Amino acid sequence: MEIIDTFTDERIAQVHELYSQAWWAKERTLDQTINCVKGSQLCVGAVDDDNNLVGFGRVLSDFTFKAIIFDVIVCSSQRRCGLGGKLMSAIQNHDDLKNIKHVELYCLPEMEAYYEQFGFSTEVGGIHLMRKTNE
Repeated sequence: MEIIDTFTDERIAQVHELYSQAWWAKERTLDQTINCVKGSQLCVGAVDDDNNLVGFGRVLSDFTFKAIIFDVIVCSSQRRCGLGGKLMSAIQNHDDLKNIKHVELYCLPEMEAYYEQFGFSTEVGGIHLMRKTNE
């Protein structure tokens, strides 16, 4: 298993394939995937021995105050093997993020316990997520 942080067009197509397996991302088009990967400041992936992308996560950041982790995903055949933890570690220990004041993410309530092991907490000083959806 190798951790990567450079994504060619071929790798982005593999990210899109991973997205197509997830209920929360399966409606994304390849063009949307290309745009979100290229628009992210940091992307991290896990490649298996056959050079297939089996895990992915991305980060948006100002590299000073905030970094927000998005789209942590592991291929269904590789789940429960510690790969998600390796991706989280690669993101949190990445040189580009070492001086960030707050690293954040949002997840489903059933995933809170999973992310707590990486130091994340729901105690954020009364802050609430707000959203506006564009038509």
